[in-house]
Amino acid sequence: MEEVDDRSFERLVLGSTEPYLLDFSALWCPPCRALEPILEALAQEHRGQLRVGKIDIDSSPEIAARYGVRGAPTLVLFRDGKEAGRKLGLTTRRALLSLLGL
Repeated sequence: MEEVDDRSFERLVLGSTEPYLLDFSALWCPPCRALEPILEALAQEHRGQLRVGKIDIDSSPEIAARYGVRGAPTLVLFRDGKEAGRKLGLTTRRALLSLLGL
């Protein structure tokens, strides 16, 4: 899973040729930590088809504000540089696969 910040967001997420699932998270957030193994597994299983990254909403507030993220975790799917889906809060692997269309 890639670490994304305000400086790398455009290049890594919007510039990705593959769909990009971005986890807006925070260090203080227990549901965010619970979601990490699911996201890491998806990143491994769908390497070459999907990119997965994480951005800390406290250290990179510009991107969170731009996309109206008000809480963590918030998962946003980007396709071709545009938001294509969103899931709020702790979720299941099955729900993420559905969001991704997999």
